[in-house]
Amino acid sequence: MMDFLNPEQVLNQIELREDMMAADFGCGVGGWAIPLAKKLKTGKVYAIDIQAEALAALRIKMEMGKMNNIRPIRADLEMGLGSSVQNNLLDLVLLTNLLFQAQDKNQIIAEAKRVLRPGGRLLVTDWKTDSSFGPQENRISLKEASEMIEERGFKLEKELAVGKYHWGLLFTKI
Repeated sequence: MMDFLNPEQVLNQIELREDMMAADFGCGVGGWAIPLAKKLKTGKVYAIDIQAEALAALRIKMEMGKMNNIRPIRADLEMGLGSSVQNNLLDLVLLTNLLFQAQDKNQIIAEAKRVLRPGGRLLVTDWKTDSSFGPQENRISLKEASEMIEERGFKLEKELAVGKYHWGLLFTKI
């Protein structure tokens, strides 16, 4: 088991095709969007965040890495149609270390469901509730997250090995 959340190692646990369409909700400076885009060579990653500064840093990393398959989008995912991505388009949505920060977790899950095609997958990671490392406020347990997401039209596919400070789940849109 890895000690700390490693995007490449987590992404290696799920089946990816080079032509997939994906989104990283709450992408920050691209810690997940960039490794995902490297795997989706002919696909596209919508990198969505509310913070303009984070997206500016992501754009610099994209230029330095000569990456043209990431589309940064500034958006509030807690608003209806928040991502501006079209319905049923994506094969994969990432929610990594996002739920503990969200006021309206249900709206973020609803937005992921809206943009995922039927059979599309939702990868969710967040801080373990019993970890002394990382932010302590508003953590959501693996069980709570699983129930919340399954109640909203997803089927749990598997639990992922993501390190000792986080939990990880992979769902399929029903």
